[in-house]
Amino acid sequence: MRLLAILFSLAPLAAAAQTQGWGDLGKAEEKGFSWTAPLWPSFWMAWTPATLAVFIGIFGAMGALTVLEIVRPGGAERKGVLGLVTTRGDRLFMTLLGTSYIFMAWLWLFGMPLWWPLAIAIAWGLFCFWKV
Repeated sequence: MRLLAILFSLAPLAAAAQTQGWGDLGKAEEKGFSWTAPLWPSFWMAWTPATLAVFIGIFGAMGALTVLEIVRPGGAERKGVLGLVTTRGDRLFMTLLGTSYIFMAWLWLFGMPLWWPLAIAIAWGLFCFWKV
């Protein structure tokens, strides 16, 4: 009973806080473009412009390799510096896998910003497609 009396005595404070504007604290203001804001807030997955750009890039690379396979069939098999016989698709997969490891390791070791791992990932992709 004593707890109920305490709760009822605090009720006017909550109403006073609402009238002073404290009820709007959780509402974000529109600030323009954001790479981390969800594109569809009620969707089951948090699709941000950054995740959309990554998936468009991956599927674009797969489409380019498909067109290249139609123009020059055979997959351009070769034996690279790692001693593996790889095709274009294998080299793309190794590039994507290595890039994800580069970014995860950078975030674990250093954090933000991500410009240096981007440069390392581009160098890794060039190495994979030229030498592997």
